[in-house]
Amino acid sequence: MKKIAIGIDIGGTNTVIGAVDQDGNVMVSRSMDTPKHGDFDRYIADLSVEIKELVKALKLLNEDISILGIGVGAPNGNYYNGTIEYAPNLSFNGVIHVVDALKKNFPESYAIALTNDANAAAIGEMVYGGAKGMKNFVMYTLGTGVGSGVVVNGDLVYGHDGFAGECGHTMLIPGGRLCGCGARGHLEAYCSAPGMKRTAFELMAHYNAEDSLLANKSFNELTSKMIYEAAVEGDKIAKEVFEKTGEYLGQGLADTVHHLAPEAIFLFGGPVAAGDFIFKPTYESLNRHLLPMFKDKIKLLPSQLKSGDAAIVGASALVWKEVES
Repeated sequence: MKKIAIGIDIGGTNTVIGAVDQDGNVMVSRSMDTPKHGDFDRYIADLSVEIKELVKALKLLNEDISILGIGVGAPNGNYYNGTIEYAPNLSFNGVIHVVDALKKNFPESYAIALTNDANAAAIGEMVYGGAKGMKNFVMYTLGTGVGSGVVVNGDLVYGHDGFAGECGHTMLIPGGRLCGCGARGHLEAYCSAPGMKRTAFELMAHYNAEDSLLANKSFNELTSKMIYEAAVEGDKIAKEVFEKTGEYLGQGLADTVHHLAPEAIFLFGGPVAAGDFIFKPTYESLNRHLLPMFKDKIKLLPSQLKSGDAAIVGASALVWKEVES
């Protein structure tokens, strides 16, 4: 009998659901809008219908399957309580009890768990990706923000209240750029995709770089992918964006190493597709900021999760961890 875990990624715009096998392959997936109406009970009812339809589609492919449970990745997800708490990009206000609500609609035999999206990515890397067999590593997700998941002695670190591992809010430059959380100078304000855009515009103003391939792009139009494409073409501004981003990121990663002494740090997200443009300056900065006993010992690796499926694959990995424990 083929064992299957269901992974759910709750995003601000869409909720994606997938059935994932033990090798991390997404067998069937579905998508629905994450509603703006703020009615959580209605959302859970609609989500439960989508999950049941997914299971039906899966059984048409292979009747000999066993559903082990449901894993949910969500912003501000608290594993201990099974809740999403005060997520700024969702219409549901306050603390919402996702796991309890799902348990009412599915068999008791289902293992159901929730965590935040960066933690889910870390568990996905451990179960399906490059961190198989590793007991101590950290996963950084670079996107709209900078998320992280910390694994110590084979277990994800949740801390006292379920919210440990917010490495993206490490203080990088006191009094620096405004971060999305409202504070200033955090790593996220410099190394997220929007942070890279801000660096690009600062550099263009500094150099008066009217001849840059990025010069005619508006802030809303510019993406980290465009910066990468310009860097490949040899654009001075674009290349320096990656150098500065790598310098900032390496500094933040060095703090993580000093706190945790991981075997490896994995990077995931859109900017990671730039390869050596981001990895080389980051690794150099990392080692430059490390204490001597850590230098050249820490692996800096790209995630092996498939970018298109990573969110639901990571969420599904929660189920395997629940079943193992």
